[in-house]
Amino acid sequence: MTDHIATNSRQAKSGKQIPPSPSRGRTLVILSLFLLLTVVLVVSGIVTRVRARNILVTDTKELAEPTVLVAPPTIGAPVQEIAIPGNVQAFVDSPVYARTSGYLRKWYFDIGAHVHKGDLLAEIESPEVDQQLSQAREDLATAQATSANAQITAARYQGLLQSNAVTKQDTDNFTAQAAAALTTVKSAQANVKRLEDLVSFEKVYAPFDGVVTARNVDIGTLIDAGANKELFHLAAVQVLRVYVNVPQMYSRDATKGVTADLTFDEYPGRRFQGRLVRTSNQIDPVSRTLLAEVDVDNHNGELLPGAYTQLHLKLNQHTQQATYMVPASTLVFRKEGLRVAVVVNGDTAKLIPISIGQDNGKEIQVVSGLDANSQVIQDPPDSLIDGEKVEVVKHQADKSSGGGF
Repeated sequence: MTDHIATNSRQAKSGKQIPPSPSRGRTLVILSLFLLLTVVLVVSGIVTRVRARNILVTDTKELAEPTVLVAPPTIGAPVQEIAIPGNVQAFVDSPVYARTSGYLRKWYFDIGAHVHKGDLLAEIESPEVDQQLSQAREDLATAQATSANAQITAARYQGLLQSNAVTKQDTDNFTAQAAAALTTVKSAQANVKRLEDLVSFEKVYAPFDGVVTARNVDIGTLIDAGANKELFHLAAVQVLRVYVNVPQMYSRDATKGVTADLTFDEYPGRRFQGRLVRTSNQIDPVSRTLLAEVDVDNHNGELLPGAYTQLHLKLNQHTQQATYMVPASTLVFRKEGLRVAVVVNGDTAKLIPISIGQDNGKEIQVVSGLDANSQVIQDPPDSLIDGEKVEVVKHQADKSSGGGF
């Protein structure tokens, strides 16, 4: 022990470095290996988790994308007419309001009643207006008497002025009073006429021939002329208007005077003939359609305003073109209108607006919106939205026979 200490002392004095002991070197090596192993484990865990997360994201996207069956449409015969949905409206549709206030004393026609222009619909009891009219008539009588006396006095002074019995100033004063009294009479007459009109409005008459479609008052109802509440609603149904939006490509056939057939679900197998009477002469830049009005005779009362109809417009030779047939199950109904779902860019769903022609229940004739290369989605899910990614599966018939339904 004394020799070892002496040796270390001599090495320190000589300035030479003393090499580390073997036990200390082994400790450093073990620590380095431990740190390296720890880093490897941490990196391995992170890589594993990242890979698992990427796999999860990919699987989630694949599972979220609906699998759809697509096939091109089949070519149909050239369309000779198009069916356009339309809304039937009364030729004249108007609410009837009160022009005077009071209480409803009696009504004479209920909903569904056919009335003629000038028929008495109801009577309003308005005692305040009646009393105001009586007062106005008395005021008119007073004004007329005052005016007559003023006219006599003015004429008398005009005569006396000729003999210089009265002054010019007095004559001018009485002449002015006579003119003012006459103006008062005219004002009173206008007030009487106004109140007479209000009293006449106590009787409510039908403004045109038609049908009472609504009665919103009953006996004893308080009527306020300023409340803007309708008493009755009338519709002229002898002739009905049908408004339709004709696609731009067929706007040349929507000319004044052409005939068009109307079909209704409540009259299967029947067609009602109408005549196109006017168009807006402008293509709607949003829908690319032409607004047209078709009038249809309804003197027999079979058709009802507010009904839904299909208008069949016959096409000329220059507008007849090829059509495409698709199964009825491919149609997608949205609030914006009828749509067909197709696949674009290989994996993206797109809802395309279409115009339809004939409908045999199983297949629909599409006259606009599709082409021969359209990949139509079969039985599209209700949740399908425009721009959604989908996984495409080709139709079996497309693989075996070259396409078609």
